[in-house]
Formats: sequence, structure tokens, C-alpha cells
Amino acid sequence: MRDESTSELRRARISVSLIFLIHGILVSNWLSRIPAVQAKLHLPVGILGATLLATAAGALIAMPLTSKLVGRFGSARITRAFTLALCASVVLPGLAWNAPVLAVALFIYGAAAGAMDVAMNTEAVAVEAGYGRPVMVSFHALFSFGGMIGSLMGSVAASRAIPPHWHLLAIGVVLANASIPICRHLLVSKSEPLPDAGSTLELLRPLLGLGVVAFCILLGEGAMADWSAVYLREFAGPGVAPLGYAVFSLAMALGRLLGDGFHLRLGAVATLRWGGALAAVGLGIALLLGTVPATLAGFACAGWGFAAIFPILCSVAGKKAANKPQAGIAAVTATGYFGFLVGPPIIGFLAQVSSLRVALLLVAALSGVGSAMAGIARPPSR
Repeated sequence: MRDESTSELRRARISVSLIFLIHGILVSNWLSRIPAVQAKLHLPVGILGATLLATAAGALIAMPLTSKLVGRFGSARITRAFTLALCASVVLPGLAWNAPVLAVALFIYGAAAGAMDVAMNTEAVAVEAGYGRPVMVSFHALFSFGGMIGSLMGSVAASRAIPPHWHLLAIGVVLANASIPICRHLLVSKSEPLPDAGSTLELLRPLLGLGVVAFCILLGEGAMADWSAVYLREFAGPGVAPLGYAVFSLAMALGRLLGDGFHLRLGAVATLRWGGALAAVGLGIALLLGTVPATLAGFACAGWGFAAIFPILCSVAGKKAANKPQAGIAAVTATGYFGFLVGPPIIGFLAQVSSLRVALLLVAALSGVGSAMAGIARPPSR
């Protein structure tokens, strides 16, 4: 009986890993085609940034609703449903014929992506509880590898001038069919809903410093996701532009595979400090030089530097929250995710009044702020 339970848990871990991989592939395929959609609709960077804000709105509305659905129906069913929903909605931005329609499409896409995010992370928590040891970072590493794979797919599609709607439709259909057998091995258990807004707000004050660092770092991640290809397209070919996010994702994936070792060897504070510093210095120098090799190297520094920071912040938040570790993690996660969502529009607005290169220097500056505030991750004294 124990062997059967162990085998079920192992299959569930593989399934959750593949769901994270699918999520990364879907998201990065859309992100890699943002320049093509921008060119098709003739959108200035400011208008593009405003439409990207619809993705954030959809996700922020869907996430609390999804937590209630997970509590009612269990994370396995909701993961399955919203994986298929994201596969179906990823094609919508490619079908848009003007900015308002693109905003509606991105709202639906963002809602599906945010709901899938909540559901699959809840399922991942259940698997981690079954193992009795940390496995969460490995799931997020698979998401990063999915980002790399999807960006390479987007690079091929862009270099061959495949229209975004046909490219994204093909990706959605293939991954929807792949997800059906994968989801059969998820843990079928009824999970408790995430902490409500009241409990999150109560814990936000003592965790404010951690939340600020999370906001700074995840704003950078969001900016890299949405604007790396657009920035490279300004001085590189359409086949090269998507490689920026691919390099960023690969560096982050490798950093997450090795992040636990650095955390154990250096400690939380030093890992955060050096990670933030690497992202700030590497990306800052790359933006100042403005060449393709330097830019790709800078994106790699940002990915490697960011890799372990957010997981460590969640771990420290759980310890500082004492009797409510899940609520502490939820508070820091909510603050960080807000940064991830509002980062791309902020960069777009700044680029409209200056340039995209100057706007992306904000990411380097905030990475430096995160590095300077690394001491906030020091474990609470006994």
C-alpha cells in the first residue's frame, strides 16, 4: 500500500512538473510574438504598454476567484480546466485587429494565465507536502525551461514570418492535447483556499520589507518577459529578438537548479545581495553598451541574479509569520506578483516619454534596491 502511494506521488510530481513546463511554453510563445502583433497593429510603445495592462487586470481579478474554486473543487480539477482555458485563449491576442480588441483578448488571456498559476501552485504545494521536503523550486525551474523552449519556438516562427495567430493556434492545440493525459495523474484532493484579503493585509506590515524586495525583483521579471524581445528588435532582426527572453529564461532555470546549493552555502542574505547585484550591474552595463552580445549577456545576468531571490523571500516570509506561514507567504507573493503585473506597463509608459533603453534601466536600478535591502531576509531572532 505504501509503495502504491509512493508511486502515485511520484506520478503526480511528474505531472505537476509538466504542467509548469506547459505554462512556461504557452506564456513565452505569446511573449515572443508581441513585436509581431505590435507591428501588425502599428502600436506605439505607450499604447502597447496600456494594452498589456489588460493582462494584469485579468489575472488580478481571476486569482482570488480561482482560490475559491480550488477550495471547492480541488486543485487537480481546476488545474486541468484552466490549463485547457489558457491553451484556448493564447491565440486570441494574435487575432486582434486593433488596440481595444487586443486589450479584451489580453484580459481573457491574463485571466486564464492567472487562474492556471494559482491552481498549479496549489497542486504543487500538495505534492510538496506529500514528499515532506522542498521540491517547489524544481517546479519553477521547469517553468523557466518552458520559457526558453517557447521563446525558441517564437524565434523560429518570427524568422519564417509565420502569422502570430496561426503560430499561437498550433501551439495551443498541441499543448491542449498533451495536457489531457498529463492531468490524469494530478493529486485528486480538496485543498484549502488561500488566505483571504483580511489575513493577508494584517501580516503585510511586518513583512513590508520582504514585499518591497519581491516587488522590485518581480517587476524586473515582468519587464524582461514583455519587453526583452521588443528592445532587441530595435537593433536586431526579427529572428534574433525573441532570443533575449530565451537567454533570460535559460539563465533563470539554471540558477533555480543550483539555487538551493547557493542558499545553503552562502545563506539567505548573501544569496539575495549577490543575486540582486549581479542583475543590477550586468543589465545596467548591457543597456549602456547597446550591442546584441552585450544585451544577451546582460539578460543572462538578470536571469541568474533573479533566480533564487523570490523562493528565498517566500521561505523567510513563512518563518517571520510564525503561526501563519501560509498567510505570510501569500502576503509577500501578492506584493511581488503585483510588481510582475504592473512592471511591463510602467516600462511602456517610461519608454513613451524617453526611450525603451532608458526605461529598462529602471529594472537595473530596482535590482540594486533589492540587493541593498537583502538584510531584510535575515532569519528572525529566537
